[in-house]
Amino acid sequence: MFGLQTFFSRRIVGPDGVRPGAVLVRDGKIEGIVGVDEIPSSATVHDFGDAAILPGLVDSHVHINDPGRSEWEGFETGTRAAAAGGYTTLVDMPLNCLPATSTVAALAGKRKAAQQRCRVDWLAWGGVVSDNQRDIEALASAGVAGFKCFLVHPGIDGFTMVTEAQLRAALPHVARTGLPLLVHAELPGPVDKATRDLQSQNADWNLYATYLQSRPPEAELAAIRLLLSLCREFKFRLHIVHLSASEALSQLRAAREEGLPVSVETCPHYLHFCAEEIGDGATLCKCAPPIRSRDNREKLWQGLRDGIIDLVASDHSPCPPAMKKLEEGNFGTAWGGIASLSVALPVMWTEASKRGFTLTDIARWMGAAPARLAGCNARKGEIAKGFDADLVIFEPETEFTVTEDRLYHRYPISPYMGKKLRGTVKATYLRGELVFRDGQFFGEARGGSGG
Repeated sequence: MFGLQTFFSRRIVGPDGVRPGAVLVRDGKIEGIVGVDEIPSSATVHDFGDAAILPGLVDSHVHINDPGRSEWEGFETGTRAAAAGGYTTLVDMPLNCLPATSTVAALAGKRKAAQQRCRVDWLAWGGVVSDNQRDIEALASAGVAGFKCFLVHPGIDGFTMVTEAQLRAALPHVARTGLPLLVHAELPGPVDKATRDLQSQNADWNLYATYLQSRPPEAELAAIRLLLSLCREFKFRLHIVHLSASEALSQLRAAREEGLPVSVETCPHYLHFCAEEIGDGATLCKCAPPIRSRDNREKLWQGLRDGIIDLVASDHSPCPPAMKKLEEGNFGTAWGGIASLSVALPVMWTEASKRGFTLTDIARWMGAAPARLAGCNARKGEIAKGFDADLVIFEPETEFTVTEDRLYHRYPISPYMGKKLRGTVKATYLRGELVFRDGQFFGEARGGSGG
């Protein structure tokens, strides 16, 4: 495919730290990392000076919505935003597309829809829904990275939540695959009770405080208690998606100490925003679970520092602007989802650098750890010999303000609009080939569906 290329920088971000040197790349793979004096004379040299070279990021929680709802987002626009944001691998959630990826036929349809339309690589999660227990092992054989289920209504038709009984019926199949089960960990009981109480009080759903009260921390805590009990019983790999309630960290720490196979993610919006700063009617900030208090945010950061939270994924969940109810500002009826693929890295670096974290931490949270979850960690998520030459050129000291032309996903709406962020993605390489640089896209859509 290519001759020998070298990617030189004074800051190569590897799993063991940051150092100067050059990444040797041949035929889309990393041959090694060498010192400045060891660059072969025959190589084509790309000199990035003081810019950092990060491994291509892996986002293990993305809603591409294609096929079926490509007017919300699609493979072209979703992967374009990913490339601009430094992501080279996406793992697509099984809902919001039609049909949901809960059968082998639906998976085949998704792969067909993606052909020659992706600027980065992608994999698929399979769905665990109320009635597809017999499809689970077949989906694993067909190549899904793992499974996703909801313990509460997902807010959309076409993907059903599971009750405890339905989950119990599915778990022996999940356990036999050895693949992780990703769970939206909120139970409906606390949510339904809180919502009824608010309705009886004629609460104003234009107030963010009303929405926040409708999704109490107990919904997450009760769900996680149940899941840890089931993990203990069925011995499956459990992954908690988008942890919002910091109160759950203590029981998750105890589960780790017990040796349960549980991993945890949170999202950039929980680490950047806080409830005290969300204005009434600001439905662009609606997501589920909700963005909680400033103190809660700092405890989530501590969870990352302590290693209880393993990774950060975007939960990129776009929709047409009308669904965000921007004019009426009603948190009760607005779609709950935040689109952030193209700015997640600078959002994270802005916040992480203020708290003393390093680019090595970013690479672990947003590269190596999600790659491990998705089972592509032998070739994605690190700058190491034998890995795909997925590289991001990142200028950590530069700052920019988020404007529409920085977003790249289908609809340029975002709660990050107007925010001043630190760190700029200058270029992204997929298997050694340039796909994005300085606001421009290069080459054909060559992303694959095997990650």
